[in-house]
Amino acid sequence: MAGAAQALPLGARMTDAAWSAIERAARGQKVYLNAWGGSERTNAYLQWAAGEIQKRHGVQLEHVKLTDTAEAVRRVRGEKAAGRLNGGSVDAMWINGENFLAMKREGLLFGPFAESLPHFAWVDVAGKPSTRIDFSEPVEGFEAPWGMAQFTFYADRRRVPEPPRSMAALAEFARANPGRVSYPRPPQFIGTTFLKQALLELNRDRAPLYRAVTPEALASHAAPLWAWLDALHPHLWRGGRQFPANPAAIRQMMADGELAIAMTFNPNEAANEIAARRQADSVYSWQMAGGSIGNTHFLAIPFNASAREGAQVAINFLLSPEAQARKADITVWGDPTVLAVERLPAAERARFRAHPLPGQLETAVPVLLEPHGSWVDPLEREWLRRYGVTG
Repeated sequence: MAGAAQALPLGARMTDAAWSAIERAARGQKVYLNAWGGSERTNAYLQWAAGEIQKRHGVQLEHVKLTDTAEAVRRVRGEKAAGRLNGGSVDAMWINGENFLAMKREGLLFGPFAESLPHFAWVDVAGKPSTRIDFSEPVEGFEAPWGMAQFTFYADRRRVPEPPRSMAALAEFARANPGRVSYPRPPQFIGTTFLKQALLELNRDRAPLYRAVTPEALASHAAPLWAWLDALHPHLWRGGRQFPANPAAIRQMMADGELAIAMTFNPNEAANEIAARRQADSVYSWQMAGGSIGNTHFLAIPFNASAREGAQVAINFLLSPEAQARKADITVWGDPTVLAVERLPAAERARFRAHPLPGQLETAVPVLLEPHGSWVDPLEREWLRRYGVTG
């Protein structure tokens, strides 16, 4: 079965016979999945998945817990430099963004494989374009989408009965409610995302934002952002002279009534907070009506993986409606699915909750792709130059 793990050309559909050959070759293999291990929920979910994959496919999945995905990237890079082209120590990885970009450009990934997996047919590539574009880098089948993140706001309906559904409306809300709105201080990730959401909404011509930044593009396309922030900041918490350190601080300030609106990259965060009794059950979530910045996190297979077949079988299971629905359940993990739920067969669709829990996002808006990664550093540097005060 040595040839069973050969990658197919991007877009090629795997035959039933070819997939059966991969499943046969995978049986008895041990797959070392390198993934962040800092969440009890995530770890418990992967333990459940490992049991199911062993039971159904005879593949042993072992979660190698990382504190930073870069650890696994360095290991694979080191193996390539040492000439270890087979029998690598990493069989699968939880990855996205700059780590994916580095591995793809250095030839450290097996593939393309993702779009030939049987369950990829249910991925929502149209409604969730970030399943094929990872921080402006085309995925090209070298990683399989696993879960979604999308910029989301939440508030207590008793204090915010009608949500501001655009960044312009958010500014109006701040003016009408001085001191009740803020955002995390860039370069904290959510704070930078707040800037990028405004940048996209304030530019009709977004094409330059998806190309490598130039001084000319930065000057012209960031100008509306700075003007908007100049007008917004005097109405923010502490007059925009100080900013909360992170989303957790904003979340607590909202729970205490000091702030009216919180923000997150997890559409299920408010529901999780309500379930944990850290927020009132009158809290609800929304996204900006014209679209909200989103991205996808993925699973990839290194070029020299020892268990390529087992890795593909395991990843295909993690893409299944059953596994995706369990992962999306906020009582399990609460990680939004990459699947097009409305296209699933009725029995599979029923696995996903028909009625959202309190605080859960009821209707997702279209995903706005992240601007090209090269925009981040100059935006953060200029924000710090203009507004980086400590108060």
